[in-house]
Amino acid sequence: MRPTAFKLTAAILILVGIVQTAKAQDPINVVTTAVPFLRISPDARAGGMADLGLAISPDANASFWNLAKVPYNTNKGGLSLSYTPWLKDILNDVYLASAAGYYKFDDQQAISGSLRYFSLGNIQFTDNLGNDLNTFRPREFGIDVGYSRKLSEKSGIGVGLKYIYSNLAQGPAAGNNYKAASAVAGDIAYYYDGHNDVGQGWAFGAVMSNLGSKISYTDNADQKDYIPANLGLGTTYTRVFNSANSLTFGVDVNKLMVPTPPADPATQAQLTEYRSKGVMSSWFSSFADAPGGFSEEMKEFQISIGAEYWYNNQFALRTGYFHEDKTKGNRRYFTMGVGIKYQSFGLDFSYLLPSGSGVDRNPLSNTLRFSLHFNFDGSGETSTGN
Repeated sequence: MRPTAFKLTAAILILVGIVQTAKAQDPINVVTTAVPFLRISPDARAGGMADLGLAISPDANASFWNLAKVPYNTNKGGLSLSYTPWLKDILNDVYLASAAGYYKFDDQQAISGSLRYFSLGNIQFTDNLGNDLNTFRPREFGIDVGYSRKLSEKSGIGVGLKYIYSNLAQGPAAGNNYKAASAVAGDIAYYYDGHNDVGQGWAFGAVMSNLGSKISYTDNADQKDYIPANLGLGTTYTRVFNSANSLTFGVDVNKLMVPTPPADPATQAQLTEYRSKGVMSSWFSSFADAPGGFSEEMKEFQISIGAEYWYNNQFALRTGYFHEDKTKGNRRYFTMGVGIKYQSFGLDFSYLLPSGSGVDRNPLSNTLRFSLHFNFDGSGETSTGN
């Protein structure tokens, strides 16, 4: 049986939208990881602002972005459900579904939890002659729980633990026996709330996420892959014009805390060194290991710029721009979104504008997300957010 390793690998890369075509003369050295679905924006509010989420006002999806924000929700509890029909232009059976919620014990501390489920559709297995055999449905999910606490009225911290499961292939292929893989990871988060009594001011967020073990799809100890450990820094500023109108704009900067692969052509010694790095040492070395030096290291930062306008705390308009260097994945796109709230219920929608054409077309084009959320106590969560 030959389940075509090429087909599986190509499907994984295309389905999650990690790599986009770059010009042939540009040296491409993309930092890759296993379970990249952990870095896909799961909710429509942040999705409408090009994945801006580290320091925006807290809501039920705060645990996806910054656990430390959770106690700053003004509700006793909240729940959000989201769905993304992923790569709708290419396939019709790939989607990302998520759920998140929180509960505040008091005004100082809270617990939260979330689930991401990523279905990669069906993959057809064939024999050596190309005849169809059976089909397999790759799928991945991550479950996490977190605890957050205010250090003061202005700053708070959060810690979380997550379990990751990934089942991308089963059985023999290319000399390996593939199986489902799992890993355990944690998040550490900080949040500073500098808003005044009417909700105007700066906010800051800093998060180290997915700090955990490597993951392996085989019994071969030399084929363990890094998970997407990430450092994120973000800030927002909210301007409150009057009781009915407010505008928030902000910037998030993210960098994978994962070793940069050796540049092609790589020697076997370089590949062995890359794969054999310890988990903790790889987090720190990831800031200074790019083959091209400091200039290449700076290209590994991803930037999200977004804005959110609220009218009467009931209707929101959002937009954003995501930038990634062309040698590190080349994802560059604009997003837009809307939000509607009525008493304890709300709906968010976001859309990723098509970019590129032909082979240069962004595989994330026309991606639509939507989220449903509600509050346990029936009041609005914040004056400037969901």
